[in-house]
Amino acid sequence: MTVTVDMVKCACADCVCVVSTKNAIEADGRMFCGDKCATHHAGNVGCDHAGCTCHG
Repeated sequence: MTVTVDMVKCACADCVCVVSTKNAIEADGRMFCGDKCATHHAGNVGCDHAGCTCHG
């Protein structure tokens, strides 16, 4: 049996975003919804996606 994963939850622990594996930002061997999560919220900024309040 083959399973194809198209969407994953952002690897940021505080983030609630789900991102396409094709559009994810890969860092540290994990997939993130964007640069801000991938850089561990440098400057304490959130990912700016609607409904998400993460700040790392």
